[in-house]
Amino acid sequence: MEQIFTGKSSAEAIEAGLRELGVSREDVEIEILEEGKKKLFGSTPAKVKLTVKELTDGQRAVRFLEGLLPLLGSEAQPKLAGEDEKIVIELDADTAKGIIGRRGEVIDAIQALAGAVANTGRKEYKRVVVDCGNYREEREETLKRVAEKLAAKAVRTGKRVRLEPMNPYERRIIHSALADSTEVYTKSEGKEPSRFVVIIPKNAKPFERGERGGRKNDRGGRGGKKYGDRPKYGSERKKQYEHRELPSEATPETSGTSFNRGGTAGYKKGGFTGFFGTFLGNSNEEEEKPETAPTEPTEE
Repeated sequence: MEQIFTGKSSAEAIEAGLRELGVSREDVEIEILEEGKKKLFGSTPAKVKLTVKELTDGQRAVRFLEGLLPLLGSEAQPKLAGEDEKIVIELDADTAKGIIGRRGEVIDAIQALAGAVANTGRKEYKRVVVDCGNYREEREETLKRVAEKLAAKAVRTGKRVRLEPMNPYERRIIHSALADSTEVYTKSEGKEPSRFVVIIPKNAKPFERGERGGRKNDRGGRGGKKYGDRPKYGSERKKQYEHRELPSEATPETSGTSFNRGGTAGYKKGGFTGFFGTFLGNSNEEEEKPETAPTEPTEE
């Protein structure tokens, strides 16, 4: 993008052009077309042509951080250290503690944002590293020591060892540190942002059911009783009742349980054959036969 600006002098014209374009002097190519001249009557203004340079991916990321860091209350100054195989941005600050944060949480967040800006419009992702006070190198050495120590523990115990959740950059360091190991291998599990690395020994013991408590029975479970030894549902717990003979006569009306359908007391043919309740008579008296309802006369 090229634009021409004027002013009383070339310096004034350049400053006016930088303000209007919103760029710094390093981001433009300057060409002076005409120097300002004073005449006896009036003057000739100076003319300059400013051409905005196309920013590289790293430069765009640095420009973004220059606007972001003041919003975070930091006075750190970002500088582009390199952008060949990867983009490296150094943060120059008086104290690195505030810009790094607990376990690198702040600087990791800044790095993620810078990476998103640098890779905007790119077909292939380019790695971006934001460092401050040599933190990245020291952190990498620490992770390598931790990886070797936990790998030895996994081999000694024959069990998997799970590390704390890490960002993709730190997980990559763990994988690389143990990539050539003949005793363990690694893999990542979980979902972001809680994804973590698991170190698995090649001599890992197979998991056996019932090994955490109780002796194993013939079926591989815990406890001394087999499943087949249990009584089937209701087979042994079902309460046995003695057989009860039902009376062949009609149910007494005094018991309050007889059926009176169509004026006929007693049982209905082919229907209910039992009775409810108890007979309300005197057990000491002589048993009487129940009265039967009179039959209707038939017409001759």
